[in-house]
Order: sequence, then C-alpha cells, then structure tokens
Amino acid sequence: MKTNFWKYHGTGNDFILINNFDLKLNHSPELALRLCDRHFGIGSDGLIIIEPNKSTDFKMIFYNPDGSQSFCGNGSRCAIKFSKDQGIIKSNKTNFNSTDGIHLAEIAEETIYLQMHPPIILPVICSEKELPIINKALINTGSPHLVLFLDNKMNVIEVDVKYHGAKIRYNNTFKKTGINVNFVGIDAENNISIRTYERGVEDETLSCGTGVTAAAIAYHSLFSKNNGEQTINVNAVGGELQVKFDFKNNEYQNTQLCGPAQLVYSGTIEI
Repeated sequence: MKTNFWKYHGTGNDFILINNFDLKLNHSPELALRLCDRHFGIGSDGLIIIEPNKSTDFKMIFYNPDGSQSFCGNGSRCAIKFSKDQGIIKSNKTNFNSTDGIHLAEIAEETIYLQMHPPIILPVICSEKELPIINKALINTGSPHLVLFLDNKMNVIEVDVKYHGAKIRYNNTFKKTGINVNFVGIDAENNISIRTYERGVEDETLSCGTGVTAAAIAYHSLFSKNNGEQTINVNAVGGELQVKFDFKNNEYQNTQLCGPAQLVYSGTIEI
C-alpha cells in the first residue's frame, strides 16, 4: 500500500504526518518504529496520524520513535499547521483531541498558539551530583519533565545531554515509566536556554514543546513568582519559542506554547 506523507518541523523537532481521514491506514507502534528510523525509514522524532473526530476538528495520534504514545507540544503545532494546509481546519481557530484530551489553538501568521493543559508540579526526587545544579522541578505538561537549572558558571552547551539524560531517565526512580530531562540555563530575566533529553526518542532533540513549557513554568515558580500575564522566552537548540500564561491566586492559567511550524517536504512510501 502506497501512502502519502508530509514532513514538518517545529524549531527542529521533526515529525512525519499522515492524513488518515479516510481511515484506510492501519497504523501501529511497529509502523512508527519503521518510519521514524533515520537509516531505514523516513526518519523523525515522531509519527503523527490525523483522523476525524466527532467533537473536534481532528484527532491527533502521536507515536514516539520507539512506538510509545504520548502528548507532544511541538508535534501538536505541526499537526495544526498540517491540518490547515490540508483544508481540515477551515479558520484560524481550531480544537483537536490528543492523548491528554482536547486542546484549543489559534494560527496568527507564522505563529501557532497552542493552549496547554494546566501544569502539574510534583515533588522532586533526583540526586544528580555530576552537574552544578542550583535548583530543580518536576512538572507534567502533558508529559512528565524533570527540569534542572544549571549554575551560570556552566553553559548548557557544555552539557553531555545524552549521557546525563540517559543516566537520570534510567535510574531507579524513573526507569519504569521514563522521564524527559531538561537542562536549563538562565540568560536574563524571563529568558532561558534549554536542551532536552526525550524519552521515547532516547536522545537529545533540537526542541521539545512540553519541555519548553515545563522549563518556563519551573523558572517562574522557582525564580520569579510575578503575578499577572507572563511571557517567558525559551531558546532551544532548534530555535526560540515563547510560553505565555497568567499567574493568579497561586495558579497557572491559560498556558500557551507559541512558535512556528514548517513544511519540510512530502513524499510517498510503501507501507
């Protein structure tokens, strides 16, 4: 069976997208493993299947390269841009269903504003001692993220992300369910830099939307706590994203992941 696919990226986080509105494709974790392989497949950080949904504009099914499923922030922005390009979305405002429920989004020129679910801040259990960590947070933004803030004497560029990320992801605390690990440096007020080790990919990715969101919330929670509307600029390896939210009554409300999504190429593959 020949299948059309499209490749999109969101600040370097790249995804294979397939329009399955006719429900003819029988997708599976095994298919994701094959297509996401960068040597024997198309190659990507994930496979996204777009299908019809009764209560929303579309349903987004996301597979990690290892076949597991989760919510993906950058993947969602790519799914929105793809669905707009495909004519599935008829206006600049949309809603869609994903693994963690329904999300709202808006397209404004080159920027996609993705409404995230309220972040869940959890107790931190991490004893990483090889890096100069000044603070840390464990936050679920649709996927669980451990956020580690580095002393300003060490630049995030210096971190061996795959080594330290894998060491934490597979330690006794996290190895059963996995964890995404974010290494963060504070550049200036409301400006941070990030590198991320992603579970499911089991390596560093150039950007991670849920990780960017978790890092922004963690920065505000640990170093700022300013009330009202906030914008945190986050510099990932693949580009800059913004996280906007309202902080009122000690709660994070209206959290949005903001940034571009771009078509790379399209093709046909035998499945």
